[in-house]
Amino acid sequence: MYSHMLTWMMKVVLVVCLLLRLSSPQSPAPEGVLNCCEGDVLFLVDSSGSVTSYEHARMLSFLSELLLPFSLGKDQVRVGLLQVGTKPRLEFGFDRYITQNGLQGALKNIRPLRGDTNTVDALKMAKEWVLRPRTPDGARESLPRVLVWLTDGIKPGDVIGPMAELRQQGVAVLVVSTGHSNYKVLREVVTPPVENHLHFVDLDDMSIITKDLRDAIIEIIRAERLYVQDISTNSASLHWRPVLSGLPGYYEIRFGQVHTGGGGSGGGSGTSPSIGGSQYQRLTQPAESNSIKLTGLKPDTTYSVNLIPESNELTFNTLSTTFKTKPEVASPAVVTISDSGQTSVRVSWGPLQPDTVTSYYIEYSALPRGNLQVITLDQTQNSTVLGNLQPDTTYLVTVTARHASGKEKAMSVKVCTQEVTPGLADLQLTTVGSDSVQVDWKGSVGGLRGYWLTWEARQSSATGQRSSFYLPPNSLSTRLTHLPPFARVCVSPIYRTARGDGLCCTAQFHSDALGYGFQS
Repeated sequence: MYSHMLTWMMKVVLVVCLLLRLSSPQSPAPEGVLNCCEGDVLFLVDSSGSVTSYEHARMLSFLSELLLPFSLGKDQVRVGLLQVGTKPRLEFGFDRYITQNGLQGALKNIRPLRGDTNTVDALKMAKEWVLRPRTPDGARESLPRVLVWLTDGIKPGDVIGPMAELRQQGVAVLVVSTGHSNYKVLREVVTPPVENHLHFVDLDDMSIITKDLRDAIIEIIRAERLYVQDISTNSASLHWRPVLSGLPGYYEIRFGQVHTGGGGSGGGSGTSPSIGGSQYQRLTQPAESNSIKLTGLKPDTTYSVNLIPESNELTFNTLSTTFKTKPEVASPAVVTISDSGQTSVRVSWGPLQPDTVTSYYIEYSALPRGNLQVITLDQTQNSTVLGNLQPDTTYLVTVTARHASGKEKAMSVKVCTQEVTPGLADLQLTTVGSDSVQVDWKGSVGGLRGYWLTWEARQSSATGQRSSFYLPPNSLSTRLTHLPPFARVCVSPIYRTARGDGLCCTAQFHSDALGYGFQS
């Protein structure tokens, strides 16, 4: 009797000590956790009759320590807690607590439910809450969701199916077991990797897994809060989430060259840029801003950037990233040809670099051994028209940039002028009988490949009658027979690359004939 009473008194003392610990000042947040993450974390806590008051208080103490470092609220981490008993109960949802003081106070006041371990119904409630639309505007829909199940492992029920449904919906499932649980079942319900997301621990030793479990949650819900876009040779745009929005304060941006290490880009938390002493530039931006353009950078250079949110009301981590500017591309890097005609073409080049280029030289000559011609242009021009060229001729065009450093860079392209395609000189139709005409035309210049002759009915009664055919280049006449009344006859010269302008005439006769054809 005495031994039983002593054991009961010791448990009461331990519970009181845990409650006092919950009400005592908390230790500072670990470095690198504040402002690190964005997502929803729902805790499923076993508080059935198999869990003693001491064990329940120990679990809540563990959660208090686990969650203390996180920044809560909009654009941060949202926490919910659901207890498992005969009738599972949601103690608080995701939008209930946006400060650590409120959350820590809630954890102190939660009481166990007792009864059966009705995990199956609890998971139905968890699914409803964790998968419901987060905000009316859908702003958080793409953010990660996490379910952390704290269980003593006694009669958990058929949880494999419900847990699989949650994972299929994109919810990461983590488990902490404080009893002799079925390892095979718990291994199947957690989200891989199992070694990071499944923990077996004695209640009195839960603190040893606090950091590991917190790191696993952070790995899932970590938010990329500082990133670089639109990187060029001498500028870059820095973007971040406006964590100071609505708070008094400002952002301090420090950036400078990295004198050691490699290039690339990345993100994370840090304390100072690796820029060698104090050789960095400092900028400030108001609390509502979320971007800034960094200018005056050097080409092909790695930079380190620190973003320091400064506020008297809250403490935020310093965020760091690195990036590398693009290497300078000496002009001309590209040469293009447009507006090609029979005697002229337009040549364009880039990029335009008036600060480093003093002049451009354009050299061109007909291939294979034409006379070389040269045009000199100033550094502000990036195109010119080359005239007085020979038709149907291939030219080699070279654009050379003379840089201020004394170096020269050249790029060459080939361009072909269009051939001359003169139109038909003359076309005559002579009526021969009631439905035939003699077609005569005058020949054109050299390079002719033939003629294309077309006739088409013009009267509505014969609409749709049409015929076309090719004639060799030595043909200067042909006879068409069985034409419909008022047939329109057209002849066009054919060249290697195009047709020349043709001529058309209307046959002046009347005929009831329905057949048609031609006769050379």
